[in-house]
Amino acid sequence: MTQPLIEVKDLKKYFPITGGVFQRTVGHVKAVDGVSFSLNKGEALGLVGESGCGKSTTGRTVLRLLEKSGGSVHFKGTDLHSLNKKDLRAMRPKIQLVFQDPYSSLNPRIKVGEAIGEALVDHGIVSRSEVRDRVKEILSICGLAPYHIDRYPHEFSGGQRQRIGIARSLILKPEFMVLDEPVSALDVSIQAQIINLLTDLQEQNDLTYLFISHDLSVVEHLCNRVGVMYLGSMVEMASRDELFSNPLHPYTKALLSAVPVPDPTKKPERIVLQGDIPSPANPPSGCKFHTRCPFAKDICKQQIPEYKDAGSNHYVACHFAGEF
Repeated sequence: MTQPLIEVKDLKKYFPITGGVFQRTVGHVKAVDGVSFSLNKGEALGLVGESGCGKSTTGRTVLRLLEKSGGSVHFKGTDLHSLNKKDLRAMRPKIQLVFQDPYSSLNPRIKVGEAIGEALVDHGIVSRSEVRDRVKEILSICGLAPYHIDRYPHEFSGGQRQRIGIARSLILKPEFMVLDEPVSALDVSIQAQIINLLTDLQEQNDLTYLFISHDLSVVEHLCNRVGVMYLGSMVEMASRDELFSNPLHPYTKALLSAVPVPDPTKKPERIVLQGDIPSPANPPSGCKFHTRCPFAKDICKQQIPEYKDAGSNHYVACHFAGEF
């Protein structure tokens, strides 16, 4: 059996809540609370859910930009969170992140050529004399002109800046990339260009993606599998076709009902969830979704549902999955 490229088991990330004169820890925000998944080489997994469900925190903790509170993250069999600084630095070129806001992730005082190429020098991949040629090459691959190398970030459009962010990660020839809402701030036409670019790059370089998004239509186009998160936990995961055609969790059904349909003659039933999202600092007992679930019963309030395979590698955490 082939070893997964990325294997995440029971990952947790809690942020302390302090209070009092001495700022003692009085509680925790459970941003990521026991998430597990694996990714094979060349695969793209989409993470979806409402804002605040823990998607971005999961991605950053997987890359060890945030230290975990529990669980494990293995890349090609190596536990990333057990590496010392030197070994982790050596691993960095293989695991890269594309930020949600490309403008805030670029230094406005340096030219994009320097921003894209500086990691090559820092990691000793090429000499300074070779950097400029490598940067021009990656700019062309990402759909930008070689003369853009001498421009500053404010001279580019949003779509161009996103291409720069992708180029900056791609120039290190990574094997695994976390894409954190890479198209959410872009116009629809520009979104399509970036999505097509990411698809082409994945096919050409056999890249593995963890694609974080709240836009299910984008995830459907790009990803092989989809995981649905709610309040720090994974509530459903399946292949793209299986999840979109046969959602089992009521939360997934509600998310899918909100996806716009291009045919004006079709009016799918819109499922509107009642109530507010509970605080991750004080999540509900039992199933975290029971406070908003129209099908909740007494067992949902008392017992945490098992995250199990409902068949065909379709995992779901619900006491009554598929019964409604």
